[in-house]
Parts: sequence; structure tokens; C-alpha cells
Amino acid sequence: MKTFYTSFLLLFLFVNPLIAQERPIEIEDEQNNNRLYLYAVNKNLQDFDVIINVTGTGFRQRAGKPRAVRVPARSRVEVSSLIIERGQEPKYKYTLEVSEELSRRAMIREAELIRIQPKWPLTVYKPALCTANCDSLISSLDQSPYLYTLTEIEAYPKVREQLSRLIVGGEERLAEIDTPIIMMGGKMYLTLTSYDEVMSTMQELE
Repeated sequence: MKTFYTSFLLLFLFVNPLIAQERPIEIEDEQNNNRLYLYAVNKNLQDFDVIINVTGTGFRQRAGKPRAVRVPARSRVEVSSLIIERGQEPKYKYTLEVSEELSRRAMIREAELIRIQPKWPLTVYKPALCTANCDSLISSLDQSPYLYTLTEIEAYPKVREQLSRLIVGGEERLAEIDTPIIMMGGKMYLTLTSYDEVMSTMQELE
């Protein structure tokens, strides 16, 4: 399977502002033999109906008025399929109509669930003595919609050295910590032990 990078093929983009998504719907494309598939990527925690209008050269597409396709929260869904003409390089442009008012007439297609970035990039540092507290939080984050970075401190001496400089009490204090060390929004937290506490604190950050 060959992937076309939208940045090279995309000549024009207009999104109809029917609603103000927190994160705009993105379009990705993939080529498989003589087909070029366009996918809508929804990185929000809300479902949308998406209509894509495609024009360009080097391909054919289904005639008729495009139909709305349901793109669930944090998912990737095929919204158009183009037939590449023999010996041609497809070049396309598109417009999107995105609506939060979900229609019963919208097409329901297979959706691929994706992980998304939270409000702030999240890093969890796991101290050597952090077992139950860390395991519980990590398990909850793994089951959440969000991407995060996990670093086991003992495996990275330079990280351990840097953290010891930031914590009051230095290396001695770091060696005693049995809770996860959370970094988000440019701040460090030593007392957040649950998923709910992390998410609540994140929402309060500006």
C-alpha cells in the first residue's frame, strides 16, 4: 500500500464553519492499486457528520451529490474513494462540510479508533518504588483516549539526574518517592495518583 501525503497533493482546503470543532477534521489519503482513499480524522471527543466535495485531475469518482458520513469521536473513517486513471498522477482539492447535528441519513462506515493528544502533553515518570500507584494510573491511561509518554526513571540515569535537580530534597527524596511524577503544562506534580486527579488537574491548567 502506498500512502500519498496530503501536504503534496492538497491544492486547496476550505472547511465550512457550521460548528467550531476544538480540533479541525483532517483528511488523509492512501493509495491501494488504482484506488485513492480519502479518510476523515476526528481528533475530538465528539461525533460529526462530514461531507467532502472533491475536484481535480487524474481520477474518476462516483457521480452524484456527496453524502454525509458519520465520523465518530477520535476515529478515522473513509469518506471518499477515487479511481486513478491509467498513467495519471491524481491531484485533488476538496471542501469539507462538518456538522455536529447528526443526521439519520448519514452513512455509517467502519471507524478506526485512534488515540489523541490531551489538552496538554502528558509525561508520567515512574520511580523505582512506585508500584501499585503507578500501575493503576498507567492502566487507566492505557484504556483512555489519550496519548501519553511513560518513562521509567531507573532506566534513564540522565533523566533521574535531571529530576533530582528539580525536586526539593534531590536524589535522596527521589529515591523515596512511591507515587508517579507527572509533568504537564510545564509543571511537575508529585501527589497525583489517579486518572481522575490527573485529568481534573489538566483541565484547570491554562
